[in-house]
Amino acid sequence: MKKKSIIKLSITAVILIALGCWINSRWNAWFGNPPEAVYSPQNEPGRVLLTFGDENALSRNISWQYDSIVYPSHVELADTFSKDTLHIDATGEVFQSRSGKAAYYVARLRSLKPSHSYSYRVCSNGKYSPWYHFQTHNQPTQDSYSFLYVGDVQDSINGKTNYFLKKALQAHPETEFLVCGGDLTERPIDAYWGETFRGLDSIAQCLPVLTVTGNHDYLKYPIRKLERRFSLIFSYYLDSMIGENQVYTLKYNDMQLFCLDSNREFFYLWTQRKWLKEQLEKSNARWKIVVLHHPLYSIKGKYNNLIQKSMFNSLIQEHHVDLVLQGHEHSYGRMTGHDENNNPTVPVYTVSHCSPKTYRIYFGEDFDKFGIDGKYYQQIQVKGDTLLMNSFDATNGNLYDCIKIVKKNDQTEILDCGKDIPENLNFSPAPGNKKDMKYMERINEYKQRRHIEL
Repeated sequence: MKKKSIIKLSITAVILIALGCWINSRWNAWFGNPPEAVYSPQNEPGRVLLTFGDENALSRNISWQYDSIVYPSHVELADTFSKDTLHIDATGEVFQSRSGKAAYYVARLRSLKPSHSYSYRVCSNGKYSPWYHFQTHNQPTQDSYSFLYVGDVQDSINGKTNYFLKKALQAHPETEFLVCGGDLTERPIDAYWGETFRGLDSIAQCLPVLTVTGNHDYLKYPIRKLERRFSLIFSYYLDSMIGENQVYTLKYNDMQLFCLDSNREFFYLWTQRKWLKEQLEKSNARWKIVVLHHPLYSIKGKYNNLIQKSMFNSLIQEHHVDLVLQGHEHSYGRMTGHDENNNPTVPVYTVSHCSPKTYRIYFGEDFDKFGIDGKYYQQIQVKGDTLLMNSFDATNGNLYDCIKIVKKNDQTEILDCGKDIPENLNFSPAPGNKKDMKYMERINEYKQRRHIEL
């Protein structure tokens, strides 16, 4: 009996030591927050961002940063047709981060006209920003419109985001707004926020920018924490949050977007599920698009993100959501739903990114297309009874994938017009690297399964 007890205690000790070593190795990944260097606030009104406001497609919010105390501030808004000028008061709030503080301002524009051009500048304490310009759309009869979607950006300091985004917008000048799938900023640190605004320079001041939260937007603790400055910058969340959940919906012509915060713990996700259910049930939009950070069908492993999937996926399918836009996994993947007769149907699930970092994927059989070495963006275009999603390679502008959702006579048809475009499966294993060689084997197995030339 004594010998058995010693064996049991020894096994228990080994398990506890192994568990402790594993936790120690993962501690920084779970709870490690890189330090934030001491910083000073903007000494001129800066980091200006244009976005939507309430659920109305003609609403706009303008946010900016200036100094570290709140001064009387406003937006000067000029109608470029009539030359009328309005002064719209802004609200201000001081945010203290881990290593500095700054005052953030938000002005809410709620009387804009459709198909109109405006000029504006922001003012705090008598100091003005440069003049910026934007245009509204949304005529009641408008049945053709488009926006661009990018997954994770997470650019390094002095990165190339601004170049890629400007190149994409030059290729698609009809774009009406920009949507991001989270992790727009590498970390909640002032230097990275500065890089985010450099990446959005001359874009975020003229095109409305929407983003959902990503895991890199959070500080890592046993219960994650999203800093207040995220909502002060993306100010539509100030009026749309449910408790601490960053959720938002936008009705745009005959389309509705539903933005979720998939980074939260189970009890927060449950609250979001109730919100999403309520929003979907009362929506009369012809086109429904859900945006969240974590893919409901992972391209990194079929057991990833199961909590998010269990919370949201049944609602998304039940209410015939057309498109689910996702990020997080730093590769490209597109999956189309199928009915009981194996006919393709909505939802169409898309995972995408435009980041310097790329991750390895497992090539699940349910997916229709992958991309493992590149940066991508999606053009979502509505033309009458058709929603078209074109995926482009951000580095060269080439069309990479394409799918159409056509709705006629209460019938929905899915047309996979990207299946004949070659997949980007470039990978060069490092000599002697076992992990690289195994990944190369996985790629070759996928090519054999799809009858792609090795």
